[in-house]
Amino acid sequence: MQPIISIPQHWGYPRFALEQRTEQGTILGLYYYPSGTELAEQFDDGWRYALMPNKNSDEISYLKEDQIKPLTPEELFSEITAEIKFYQQQITILQQQLIVLTGGFTNA
Repeated sequence: MQPIISIPQHWGYPRFALEQRTEQGTILGLYYYPSGTELAEQFDDGWRYALMPNKNSDEISYLKEDQIKPLTPEELFSEITAEIKFYQQQITILQQQLIVLTGGFTNA
């Protein structure tokens, strides 16, 4: 079952999605400052995004929609391909550890 997020009709739709990879990092959260509110008066109305620049860091940055740049399809392909390669190497290492642990006998 997919989670559903309802956005009021008078709000603009967010340009970016949760977990989307961007030049500034991966989007972890988003929030909206509706016009006419104190926050919108102080910081401008619209969508704000919480991004994690590096998955190995606890650093979070908060950016306005116009401060975020999406990855090009080529950059996204390259990033995902590198991550797949990394995890395939991790799987190979774990399989080798299992072979050593079981003395070469596996249920596979």
